[in-house]
Amino acid sequence: RAQLSAALGPGYGVEVRPTAASAVPAIAVPAPFYEAHELAAHPAETRHYDVTVRFADGDTVVYRIARVPGGAPLPRSLAINLTLLVLLLVIVLYLAARSITRPLSELARAADSVGRDSRPAQLAVRGARELRDAARAFNTMQDRLHRYLDSRTRVLAAMSHDLKTPLTRLRLQVETLENPVLQARIGRELDEMEAMVREALSLFRGLDDGEPDSAVDVNALLAQVRGEFADMGARVTVSGQAREVYRGRAQGLKRCLTNLIANAVKFGTRADVLVEDGAELVIRVRDAGPGIPETELERVFEPFYRVESSRNRDSGGTGLGLAIARDVAQIHGGSLSLRNLPEGGLEAQLRLPRRH
Repeated sequence: RAQLSAALGPGYGVEVRPTAASAVPAIAVPAPFYEAHELAAHPAETRHYDVTVRFADGDTVVYRIARVPGGAPLPRSLAINLTLLVLLLVIVLYLAARSITRPLSELARAADSVGRDSRPAQLAVRGARELRDAARAFNTMQDRLHRYLDSRTRVLAAMSHDLKTPLTRLRLQVETLENPVLQARIGRELDEMEAMVREALSLFRGLDDGEPDSAVDVNALLAQVRGEFADMGARVTVSGQAREVYRGRAQGLKRCLTNLIANAVKFGTRADVLVEDGAELVIRVRDAGPGIPETELERVFEPFYRVESSRNRDSGGTGLGLAIARDVAQIHGGSLSLRNLPEGGLEAQLRLPRRH
């Protein structure tokens, strides 16, 4: 009895007190089922359990075990430790997730910059093995693309020289012709060939023109283009304005707008330019011409393609103006589309997302 009391009392926080035999509960439950009996016999508000032990000499000892209420707060030290553990776990998980997502975000930004920046920076090779492999593969792809573009630039420069030289010789020979009608006709042919060579080189040069991004004053750019057409006697109006500068390639944007306005003036007698500035910069160029068939709205963006009704030398052009304009729009991450207006005429819609 003494050994049992000494073992259970101080070690388990059990109150040990002797009791009379009459105080022993009338219900006798085998030991293995005691816990289940206690849980069923005592309601939730019971504050303690009485465990009765009867010895061979007839003495009885009752062990009173205090019951911790279900809603009792945790000890303060335990609550603090658990809170710190949870915070530490959150920090570790955040750092682990960031170490994975950060290289992926850098890869996404680098992929988005391809075609916009002439020489984007290479990715840092770090992170998990799979991320390092992806960064190396992307850097290798960029190097190959740059070598290809550099090679193409050199080829185009050589082509420009080789094509212009014989055209210049032909023009000199045409001037020696005595027939003025033949001289004028061949001169127009040479003018068309030179324009085609010039615009073809401009189109093929495309992404690798080397022009960096800069802050472009779109309002001033449109005023400049409008003035150039006014000097040629063309009717060009501009309504609306950009609220802030646009970050892009100034010469590329000027070429795009010039081609769109020239197309409107050539086939629609005038060009009305509408500027809308919101989440993206929208520039609409409308003309008063007959429009084009719905089936041709996309095909006219193909290089050297011209609508059948405009395939004459006087007004047909080279078939590259719209292709170059769309190429410039796509370099800036934007789009260029055409639609026939209900009241007549054609509208070119240039959409340029804001780039910061």
